[in-house]
Amino acid sequence: MGRVEGKRALITGAARGQGRHHAVRLAEEGADVVLIDVCADIPGVGYSMASREDLADTVRLVEKFERRAIPAVVDVRDRPAMHAAIAAAAESLGGLDIVVANAGICPIGAGYPVTAFADAMDVDLIGVLNTIHVALPFISSGGSIIATGSVAAMLPNAVSNPGNGPGGAGYGLAKQFIAEYVVVLARQVAPLGIRVNAVHPTNCNTDMLHSPPMYKAYRKDLAEPTRADAEEAFPHMQSMPVPYVEPDDIANAVVYLASDESRYVTGLQLPVDAGALLKV
Repeated sequence: MGRVEGKRALITGAARGQGRHHAVRLAEEGADVVLIDVCADIPGVGYSMASREDLADTVRLVEKFERRAIPAVVDVRDRPAMHAAIAAAAESLGGLDIVVANAGICPIGAGYPVTAFADAMDVDLIGVLNTIHVALPFISSGGSIIATGSVAAMLPNAVSNPGNGPGGAGYGLAKQFIAEYVVVLARQVAPLGIRVNAVHPTNCNTDMLHSPPMYKAYRKDLAEPTRADAEEAFPHMQSMPVPYVEPDDIANAVVYLASDESRYVTGLQLPVDAGALLKV
């Protein structure tokens, strides 16, 4: 306990899924947290997004550890709104020590229109850049920036598989850019004592994975695949015999990268993938 005691963390996509688990684990280890989420559906994504009630639940989970939670309903694509929310939160907390640029969507599948490419790029890449670039002035020496990538960034067909559709191509390209971006940014801020790393999950047991578009992406042989149908295919992604990792597996990696245990770790690509990349 106390691995990030007294630190101040910003997490996007914090209302549910991986973002919620990052917030709770960081609070458990002693951090106050700023919780940002759009809390609204994005037209055309194909599955429901988190709600304001979800965000309120995350606040309650954080407060159980007697840590401060500052929620903000903001779209990461909206740079001015992000600046207003982050600046206000940083002023209230006296700065930021940890930034977890986690918010993302995955409109994968051949049935999506070409606008799904733009949607994925806007949230998964532009949203990450907005988060980090707005937060940078509030981060001092010893700070840690963590971006959520994906093993998709490291797969040979990340952007060229026609079965993934335009949204899948946008998702893969955004994650590829993130992998390159953290290395270049890490060079720029290393003299300031700030670290930048990326975590790359494989399939993770969240609402994004458990959605009709994702089931269809894994079971293209079925017209209306169920979760049970998809569960038969999910293990083929990993070398280890599991269908997916858990959000806490990713959150544990985030806590490590946020803490002083990794004080000299920067520019790292950290897969949490149950051996998915061993198949490449």
